[in-house]
Amino acid sequence: MPPTPVKLADTVSYRAWRPSKVNLGSFSGRVCSDMTEFSVIEKRARELVGGKEALQSQLISPEPPESLAMIGDDRYLSVMNRRVFRAGLTHRLVDQRWPAFEVAFADFDLDTVAAFDDTDLQRLARDESLIRHRKKIFAVRDNAIAMQKIVEEFGSFGFWLAEWPEDEIVDLWQELRRRFTQLGGNSAPAFLRMCGKDTFLLTDWVVRALAHWGVYEGRTTSKAALAEIQTAFNDWEEATERPFCQLSQILAFSIN
Repeated sequence: MPPTPVKLADTVSYRAWRPSKVNLGSFSGRVCSDMTEFSVIEKRARELVGGKEALQSQLISPEPPESLAMIGDDRYLSVMNRRVFRAGLTHRLVDQRWPAFEVAFADFDLDTVAAFDDTDLQRLARDESLIRHRKKIFAVRDNAIAMQKIVEEFGSFGFWLAEWPEDEIVDLWQELRRRFTQLGGNSAPAFLRMCGKDTFLLTDWVVRALAHWGVYEGRTTSKAALAEIQTAFNDWEEATERPFCQLSQILAFSIN
């Protein structure tokens, strides 16, 4: 039976165990007390893209939790490592090579990949049909082993992912970075977006929009800063009933 396909959303969703709330100590940034209403931001985005229908046509939708829970672990491992290889490279190049990766890594079966030895990985790192990046090739095995631990604890990676509440999505970013290899920077939220898990992204455009609209200004990498930005998105989600992925897209569309 072929692996369950996963929807890849490539554009610039029960409760489980999660880390404790971060300490909102000092951080380099500024959050405005009077946050811009999102209706103002969305109005500007509509003007810039050509109207309500034009904006709506460009917005993506997250997968519901029940769909995320049904996706096979092998597909999550494949998508995760595709994101790892995409980082710093042209996405089209990685996507063109990905069928060869599926063959080389046994359709990303967790147990098979986790059992690869160093000799197997060194051979793959020299394979011209793949992308010859030794650290990322070895990261595939590391990520299979890390994913196995989640499966052992929660039954499936998809169930673990589906159970994580979106109003604490930045905590999930941090947990992915802690557990897995090569998921630093924007790779963790980008992986979630590719899977269909609802998340906002802090692209350069979104960060600029947050500053432009007086929502948040400064570094966005600290845990405290991320918690403050999460609060802003939570408020917007409650007010608009839009998912985080659409909120961050609209933010990006709202500035020149």
